Amino acid sequence: MSEQRSPALSKNDKLQQSVLRHFFTAQGGITHLPSQLKKRLIVLEHLAGRLDATRTYTELEFNAILKPLNEDYATIRRELYIHKFINRENDIYEVNEPEHWRDWRTLQ
Repeated sequence: MSEQRSPALSKNDKLQQSVLRHFFTAQGGITHLPSQLKKRLIVLEHLAGRLDATRTYTELEFNAILKPLNEDYATIRRELYIHKFINRENDIYEVNEPEHWRDWRTLQ
């Protein structure tokens, strides 16, 4: 018996692929952060997924990761923090567990 995907999941998959294709360059940089929250969260989730969740980063290390992706790396860092993709304590950054991330799939 084959498992069928729900239409909502298929729609989300298509949206995610479209956003990643539109807002990321072939080299992995970010063209710009989307203004629409749902799309912005997709971009941030993708970025957080590329970070090493097993380690901590100093602010300088974290900036060094973000700078090549987009010149507005401070905004990206702040957005990652605001939407709970990362946590910062005493200028040390770490990736939160995915269940703490703000989930774009729950937005209308």
